[in-house]
Amino acid sequence: MSQKIKLTEAISIGIGGMVGGGIFAVLGLAVDLSKGGTPLAFLFAGILSLITSYSYVKLSKKYADRGGTVKFITQGFGKTIFSGGINNLLWVSYIIMLSLYASAFGSYAPNLLPITGGELDFHLYASGIILLAAIINYYSIKVVGMIESYAVIIKLVILIAFIGIGLYGLIGNPNLEQLSPENWEAPLQLLTGGMVIFVAYEGFELIANSAPDIENPDKNIPRAYYIAIIFVVLLYIIIAVVTVGSLPFDQIKTAEDYVLAEAAKPMLGQTGFTIITIAAMISTFSAINASIYGGSRVSYEIAEEDELPHQFTYQLWNQPIGLLITAGLTLLLTNTLELESISTAGSVGFLLVFAMVNYVGFKLSKHTASRKGIPLTGFILCLIAMVVLLKQQFESNKMGVIVALSIIGGCFLIEYFYKMNEE
Repeated sequence: MSQKIKLTEAISIGIGGMVGGGIFAVLGLAVDLSKGGTPLAFLFAGILSLITSYSYVKLSKKYADRGGTVKFITQGFGKTIFSGGINNLLWVSYIIMLSLYASAFGSYAPNLLPITGGELDFHLYASGIILLAAIINYYSIKVVGMIESYAVIIKLVILIAFIGIGLYGLIGNPNLEQLSPENWEAPLQLLTGGMVIFVAYEGFELIANSAPDIENPDKNIPRAYYIAIIFVVLLYIIIAVVTVGSLPFDQIKTAEDYVLAEAAKPMLGQTGFTIITIAAMISTFSAINASIYGGSRVSYEIAEEDELPHQFTYQLWNQPIGLLITAGLTLLLTNTLELESISTAGSVGFLLVFAMVNYVGFKLSKHTASRKGIPLTGFILCLIAMVVLLKQQFESNKMGVIVALSIIGGCFLIEYFYKMNEE
């Protein structure tokens, strides 16, 4: 009998999944796109996550399965080319998230310990951390869990301390006026900013994978989702307020890839910079560690559902073969794409996956005793957000849009050929 997961543990799975490397990786990008309206951008993305979590709550209660999202998609669409394509996209979106975390690690680490002092440091650190996490995952899943439980506490303590000191430091700070409405971008641009950073919220879906093991599921599954998301939305908004109120916009732009560490400088000097850099490295490392495991599980579940070749259920050094493939593809993406392109592709992938989960929530509302209107709203909003994101990014970041659309197309093509060969 597997051990039951308590409410506090379920909440920390959700918080740990969201406050991974996301906030460290995309905060600078968010400020660049939304300027003084950055807290609003995080709020938009948070509201969309909260609406989507309603479908997740209902589906997790009715179809509790370690496959989580993969199971919900198959439940709603059957074992079709479409469901396979969406599930493949979920796996690839995990790989994109991993690249985002590794990029953040590669941007923060050289500030602490430069190796060559040049561009090469980013690649050495980003690649090294992916390989280290893969080795730990092969060595022992127990160690992964242990690292996670400590890392969640460390990063939350440091972020909450950053907020406390930061809010105090805002008193009398001339940069505080950057938060006033005249420094906000246009509403559509704010929405785009929110959607590019949507990847900072996607981790709540990890609660779905642990749903079968949560004790008192009827009460605790909804609580776990809603408490985790509301907590993280508030955390992100306050972090955005402190960052925009502490540093001038041009300084945020210069330090875009490690802006949280830079924002600690006005309050705590070089010590603050170092502490936040260490927190970012712990956070991104723990996120990579957990997501490599999550990604390999997703590919395994998809193969179990017969939507990827059965070879994906094979074991290699006592782990699913997907672990090696996930790590290899992450190395490739991290070393070839810019951060904004990775973030755009990840957000587009998750918005489409979440749109489909909302659609399944709408379609199966009778079976799950849901109100039809909430999943339908989530479905429409996710699709609108995705279109707005693609349109706005096409003007400023064509490469990100091309990558995102190629990935979506590729996921469906692979599924199409796999299904054709099977017949």
